[in-house]
Amino acid sequence: MLFSSALIGLREGLEAALVVSILVAFLVKTDRKHALRWVWPGVAAAVVLSVAVGAILTFTTAQLSFQHQELLGGGLSIIAVVFVTAMIFWMRKASRSIAAELRGKMDQAIDVGPFAILLLSFLAVGREGLETAVFFYSAVQTAQEGTAQPLLGFGAGILIAIVLAYLLYRGAVRFNLSKFFTITGVLLVFVAAGVLGYGLHDLQEAAFIPGIGSLAFDASNVLPESSWYGALLKGILNYSQQTTVLQAVAWLAYVVVVLPLFLRPTKNKTATAQPAAAATKE
Repeated sequence: MLFSSALIGLREGLEAALVVSILVAFLVKTDRKHALRWVWPGVAAAVVLSVAVGAILTFTTAQLSFQHQELLGGGLSIIAVVFVTAMIFWMRKASRSIAAELRGKMDQAIDVGPFAILLLSFLAVGREGLETAVFFYSAVQTAQEGTAQPLLGFGAGILIAIVLAYLLYRGAVRFNLSKFFTITGVLLVFVAAGVLGYGLHDLQEAAFIPGIGSLAFDASNVLPESSWYGALLKGILNYSQQTTVLQAVAWLAYVVVVLPLFLRPTKNKTATAQPAAAATKE
């Protein structure tokens, strides 16, 4: 779970950090630094809300019965898959225009007043934060009990994202953000497929949907999750040594449908290699 959690934390954290850097750069370059004092409270409120949602989901479900825990965990895992699918396609489409859209919204917010600036900052960061909170809960549910890997992974990914965004903002590093989001998007397709499988398995264990006894394969003897290679597959692809037919079909169907759609050529191929990074320097 360490790798998949770090990947999600890196992806979500970098998106949120780039949004903040675009807003800050716009205010600095247009000589409206006074508005920054309303940006940071909005960002802080979004972070606090995201952490609170993650903590509530993670620590309060212990009071539920096993069936209700599985039902909630399965439902939120499927919601997390919807979030990540929407996220990778949204960033694929919006990466070329996000900077211009954010600058336009900030211009309007400044005209309205301080509360509008705070609200814009809160909403821009809060969306990524809530997605991360749901994914964190899903990762905790699918990880082995007592492990801190999901927390360590998310923390490391978000920290790396903040450092990268700052270096991009300062112009200290340059890399192809479009290619970065494409590569991480492909990896996240496989991560999301595994999360979908685990979510459906949880719903089967809760007796919400049938098929818990119909196994597509049982690799407990040849590829146990307790082995280092089984743990590696579990951490990267959410591998399950006992996979039901529904899990296997859902995993395969998701990858076969989503991956080609994500990799299909875009209509506009004239985009710059570093749209977001360039925006922070304007």
